[in-house]
Amino acid sequence: MGKFFILLILGLLPCLLLAQSPIDKNHMNFDTTGQKDLIDVARSLLKSKPRPISVDEKKKIYFSILPVSTSIPGGGMALLTSTTAGFYLGDRNTTYLSSVTFTPYFNLKGRYGMPVRSSIWLNNNSWDIQGDTRFLVYPQFTWGLGGGQPQSDRFLVNYNYIRLYQSALKRITSYFFVGVGYDFDYYIDIENNDNTIVNNSNSISNFTHYKFGTSTDANAVSSGPTINLLYDTRKNSLNPVPGIYANLVYRYSSIALGSNNNWQSLYADFRKYISLTDSGPKNVLAFWTYYWSTLTTGAPYLDLPAIGMDPYNRSGRGIQQNRFRGKSLVYFESEYRRDITRDGLLGFVVFANINSASQLVGNRFQYWNPAAGTGLRIKFNKKSDTNICIDYGLSKDFSTLIIGLGEAF
Repeated sequence: MGKFFILLILGLLPCLLLAQSPIDKNHMNFDTTGQKDLIDVARSLLKSKPRPISVDEKKKIYFSILPVSTSIPGGGMALLTSTTAGFYLGDRNTTYLSSVTFTPYFNLKGRYGMPVRSSIWLNNNSWDIQGDTRFLVYPQFTWGLGGGQPQSDRFLVNYNYIRLYQSALKRITSYFFVGVGYDFDYYIDIENNDNTIVNNSNSISNFTHYKFGTSTDANAVSSGPTINLLYDTRKNSLNPVPGIYANLVYRYSSIALGSNNNWQSLYADFRKYISLTDSGPKNVLAFWTYYWSTLTTGAPYLDLPAIGMDPYNRSGRGIQQNRFRGKSLVYFESEYRRDITRDGLLGFVVFANINSASQLVGNRFQYWNPAAGTGLRIKFNKKSDTNICIDYGLSKDFSTLIIGLGEAF
């Protein structure tokens, strides 16, 4: 446990140096002079007039759309259409870029999902309204709690899932926000998808040795309020520039509000972005760490912290989603971001991450699970600074190609 706290402190150091990271006011507006994106390329091929360049332009909404075929949790492929809308609801000199991301997917085997995520910044950043709504139909693999299990020792769990998260945060100082929210998770008809027997276990309860939310053909419900603290100096969450992000969410799920059990959790997320040059092409180091833990017993198995199941489903590139799950989970990631072309059309990243999920017995962080990879960046919309991100990540016994809109963090 002492080693864990040393690693945690080291990971948080870049994010805690608030006084040494003043906000670059030059980044409060996107000067796209000399920049190029895929829309410009398309206009050039079609011999259309180039878009006018203006920092103070009246248009306030920018769309990015990316249809791709991609792998999905539980195996198989699906058609995914990622749509991101970036827009301003106030003076862009004093208001962050709001974003709404809609990423529906489906295939011909009855697998589909409709997730919508939003972060709405009102004029002068007076309020940040956050939402996360999902309706998903799919099986997912699970490997039980903790680490050390071989890749083949997995169990396929089938369920339908409804999520409704909503929170409202009020600005207290320039970059500090406090608010409350409500989180609702509904796991419907949890069962073994293909009736196979894994390690002599024919139920998720026997396989995981965890009793909450693992009964066959049953539902699991978590419902209750949250308390949210946010410190955010980033102008644009789709492609952060130098700055700091820190988020703390305390959750209390209550039987009185429909939960199966009373339980509590804490999610602490810290990120820091450092520019290595004062001007010219992007040259940025980015750091991300989070600690996610249940504070009491009673949390349904599928609500326990798991890699890739963070609020944005972006952690653990190169590691299979749900591969590691525990009552607590700690995560660290670093990434180097660099433009290839001076006009910002092309860029690349190199990243590495490591995580550990607590063991079922003793709740210790015994196994550390690394991954690494690289990626290509193609500017889709320079007005919202939205990239098409093509990442290849790998870890022990697994590798994957990830395609999406917007940076991982």
